[in-house]
Amino acid sequence: MQRIGKRRGTRSIRPLPAAGERLREIQWLLCDKREGAVVCGVGEPTRRRHVPLCFFASDLHGDERRYRKLIDAIERERPAGVFLGGDLLPSGLFHFTTPSLSHRDFVGDFLASEFLAVRARLRTAAPEVFLVLGNDDARIEEAALLEGATRGAWHYAHGRRMAFGAHDVLGYAYVPPTPFALKDWERYDVSRFVDPGCVSPEEGRRTVPVSEREARWSTIAQDLAALAADASLDRTIGLFHAPPYDTPLDRAALDERRFEHVPLDVHVGSIAIRRFIEERSPLVTLHGHVHESARLTGTWRCRIGRTHAFTAAHDGPELALVRFDPGDLEAATRELV
Repeated sequence: MQRIGKRRGTRSIRPLPAAGERLREIQWLLCDKREGAVVCGVGEPTRRRHVPLCFFASDLHGDERRYRKLIDAIERERPAGVFLGGDLLPSGLFHFTTPSLSHRDFVGDFLASEFLAVRARLRTAAPEVFLVLGNDDARIEEAALLEGATRGAWHYAHGRRMAFGAHDVLGYAYVPPTPFALKDWERYDVSRFVDPGCVSPEEGRRTVPVSEREARWSTIAQDLAALAADASLDRTIGLFHAPPYDTPLDRAALDERRFEHVPLDVHVGSIAIRRFIEERSPLVTLHGHVHESARLTGTWRCRIGRTHAFTAAHDGPELALVRFDPGDLEAATRELV
C-alpha cells in the first residue's frame, strides 16, 4: 500500500526581514508543497521577556538532572504554564529487560513529589502543568500519572481538551509506527502502511494489552478527528509527542540508510498530525520525539499556515527549554540549559 501524502514538493528559499529588536539573526525557509505551505525559521533573541508565560520541555527520559534544571527555572521565572511533551520516564523497555529498574516508582517517588513540592513552595504563583507520555514511556505508568493529577501535581492531557486561562490544551501521545519494540503509544497513522524497517503496532510488546481490533484498525487520524470534533481551535495549544510529517521538526538521521535495499524516508513524523494542523489551524503545537531534528535542520520551529509549531526534542545532555507566550509566539525562544 502506498503511503498517502508522501510526495516531494518544490522548495524555494526566500529571505525575510528581521522582526525588529526581537531577533538578531533570522533565516526563513518557505516550502511550497502539495498539502500546504510550511514556513520555517530560526532566530536568536536580543533580549528575553521579563517573565515568560509558558515553558515547554520534552524527551527528558527520566533524567533527574534535566528535571531539576526545569524545576529551578520554574521557581526562578514563575511561568503561568508548563507543558511536557512525552518520553518523560525511564525507558518502558526496562519493564521487560531489567525488571529491577522498573520496580522503582519514578512517578511517585520523584516526579510527583517534585512537582507537588514546587506547588507548595510557589503557592498561588505555581504554574499549571500539562503533560502527555511518549513512545518510550510504559503505559502501565499511566495510572500513577492519573493519581498525580488527582493530587494536583499536573493535568494529564492525553486524549483530552482542557482549559488553560483564555486558551485550551489538546493533548495526544501516540506516534506512527517506529522500529522500536515498545508499542504502548504507537498507532497506525492514516492507513495501515508501515515504513520499511518499522514494526507494526500489531507486533512488538506492550505493558498494557489492547484488543486486536484497536491494534489493527485505530489510526491517529481517527483519534484526532474525534478529539477535536467541531470545536474552534483558534486559541488551542496542541501538546503532541509526534511532530508533523515532512517538516524540520521530524528530520531524522537516516541519510543513505536502507532496509532490504529500500531507501528510508528521513522524515518520520505523522502525516495525520500534519493534516490536522493544516485543516484545523490550532494556535500553536508543541512536539518532541525526533531528538536530532534541530541539530540537523538548524531550526526548532516552523509555521504551517497560521499555526506555530515548536520542538523541544534534543540529542545532547542538556535540557532544551522552550519559552513562549501564546499572545506573542514570534518571540518564542529555545535555550539549552
